[in-house]
Amino acid sequence: MNINIIVVGGTGQLGQCLQETIRSKKWDYNFVFLSSKDLNYTDKDQTAAVFKTYSPVFCINCAAYTAVDLAEDEQEQAFAVNQYAVKNLAEQCRLYDTTLIHISTDFVFNGDYSIPLTEELPVNPVNVYGLSKLKGEQEIQRILEKYYTIRTSWLYSEKANNFVKTMLNLSKNRDQLNVIYDQVGTPTYAIDLAKVIIKIIELDQPAYGLYHYSNEGVASWYDFAKAVFEFAEIDMKISPVSSAAFVTKAKRPHFSVLDKSKIKKALNIEIPYWRDSLNTCIQNL
Repeated sequence: MNINIIVVGGTGQLGQCLQETIRSKKWDYNFVFLSSKDLNYTDKDQTAAVFKTYSPVFCINCAAYTAVDLAEDEQEQAFAVNQYAVKNLAEQCRLYDTTLIHISTDFVFNGDYSIPLTEELPVNPVNVYGLSKLKGEQEIQRILEKYYTIRTSWLYSEKANNFVKTMLNLSKNRDQLNVIYDQVGTPTYAIDLAKVIIKIIELDQPAYGLYHYSNEGVASWYDFAKAVFEFAEIDMKISPVSSAAFVTKAKRPHFSVLDKSKIKKALNIEIPYWRDSLNTCIQNL
């Protein structure tokens, strides 16, 4: 009998990293990676049909509306994907006794803190994207007991589009860049996050709840960009500029360094330093 695990957003960045991570594993789980073509999870009936087909033991939700600036104009779409579709998943998980692993964001915080952010700190998003993700978290808490919500930050990898690949692409026809120095967080290698998700699946005793996960250390976008070019051995002049010089539709939190104490204890893991993971990614590229 197949023990099914469905991955929603299975062909996005984190979904692809999960596919790579499980290739080396020998176990009894049958992973079903669902793209948006396979499942429009804003559709209640489609979501119900998928759960009926697979009766999954785990549902991993890697899908999200992540266009932060566009969300300010496309609010309905952002909430449809980040709140109501998540509610659909949570309701099906409850029906089939499925454990939900859901990926959320550091953007649920307003960025006014100056200490690493614990799961207990009050949230107060400063943009539509952050608010829609928070509403999704709240739907899960309301509906389910068997869930893991993982807030993460600044995801990148060898897959899909992300900051690292944008920087490398820009270097092909530019020798100078301006990068923001006054927004501080932690870059997170999506392969490291994928490994954490696998760890959760393998737990002998469940430890349900809300968790924070990013790589270790602290960086600004400027630090992040400098490290990308350093490891890629590309000669690029980078100038630090303030957020005020980059006017974006959506406001960004200035500080979003996540405290990982809770997840380190629950999973008994050591988390890689962001520069080490970035170096790995660049060498793979």
